[in-house]
Amino acid sequence: MEIVNIGIAGLGTVGSEVAKQLQLNSEFLNKKAGKKLNLVAVSANNKNKVRNFDISNLKWFPDAEKMANSKEISLVIELIGGSDGVALDLCKNSLINGKSVVTANKAMMSKHGYELAKLSETNNCSIAFEASVAGCIPIIKSLRDALSGSSVNSISGILNGTCNYILTEMREKGVSFNEVLKDAQAKGYAEADPSFDVDGIDAAQKLTILSAIAFGIAPDLNNLSVSGIRDVDVTDILFAEELGYRIKLLAFSKFDNGLVQEVSPCMISLDRQISNVEGVLNAVELDTELAGPVMLTGYGAGAEPTATAVLSDIISIVQGKQPNAFGPKTNELNLNVKHGEKESNRYYMRLNVIDKSGVLAGVTEIFRKYALSIESLLQRGRNPNEEVPVVITTHETDYDTLQSVMKDLTNSKELISKPVCMKII
Repeated sequence: MEIVNIGIAGLGTVGSEVAKQLQLNSEFLNKKAGKKLNLVAVSANNKNKVRNFDISNLKWFPDAEKMANSKEISLVIELIGGSDGVALDLCKNSLINGKSVVTANKAMMSKHGYELAKLSETNNCSIAFEASVAGCIPIIKSLRDALSGSSVNSISGILNGTCNYILTEMREKGVSFNEVLKDAQAKGYAEADPSFDVDGIDAAQKLTILSAIAFGIAPDLNNLSVSGIRDVDVTDILFAEELGYRIKLLAFSKFDNGLVQEVSPCMISLDRQISNVEGVLNAVELDTELAGPVMLTGYGAGAEPTATAVLSDIISIVQGKQPNAFGPKTNELNLNVKHGEKESNRYYMRLNVIDKSGVLAGVTEIFRKYALSIESLLQRGRNPNEEVPVVITTHETDYDTLQSVMKDLTNSKELISKPVCMKII
């Protein structure tokens, strides 16, 4: 049986699990690949750390970048992370040297994916990155391969398990964002610095990769509207349930006379299947021209789910089945994508005001000024001369009108804090 020598750079939870599977599950994986998958080298920051696989017979690279020049290694697995630095240099130099690369690095692929794809074509090798988006969900293969015969109208996704877990716990337990965040950090679902997740950056990078494949464009991080879940309150979640919605951090993109990419908390109707995806699960919903709606769901992170995607890419490359990175060849990708117009939508707003006469008149005057029609206005209980939340849902309006109303509300003396606004879908 032909041997494929593999080097893994980065031995965190995912890298260690991939190494473990290559060693302990070799018979099964070799049969799948049709070749012997031979782990020969690894690299990480700490050689002496206790790991869940045997490193005694593996070559240790203190400098991961040197894997790119090793004549012994034919396939490089990059699991270091980060958009630039060692991870990028390793991948670029590996491809230049004709070595195929498997990576789970969404930050790098969203920023440098076009360049890396071009290098893989020039040097007759492959770069595979299924694990960069939504863990074990085969969304990249589905978009690029299984659904390649149909155009995609839009993508909607829950792409960050940390945020989905926090919003689920807030709803089920009625506790604040900060309380659930501490719990998520204690359980390992959130980092010590959770900004990357809760501010929507992680989901935005993943969305950029999916948009590139779905719409035949180069990954475009500049054409993005991103907001996270820090401002979502238990009050919003309770009102959402009352109104027949559930709050999710939703990544959305479409291409119609321009690209629209958004990541934001949204009120999603309970009639939609994606609204019921809970906890740390991810989901991606595709609206396709020929196949209609397609939805995939599963675990979006974690050692075993993400390792599953990495191993799948390894097998595809070894079998010679790895297609062009983003579908078409890089010279066919659209590099000059203009910004598209956001659709008109209904919106939910929470306004914290002082409970006194005349306040609501001042608020509704702002809506009248911009001809934004109010569908419903809700206030629960009274708290004279103290803070109360007022919830407004609007009829459909264009994005520019919404921005004008939000600007005036933010500057209004009637409000005692920044208004919260979410799209209703």
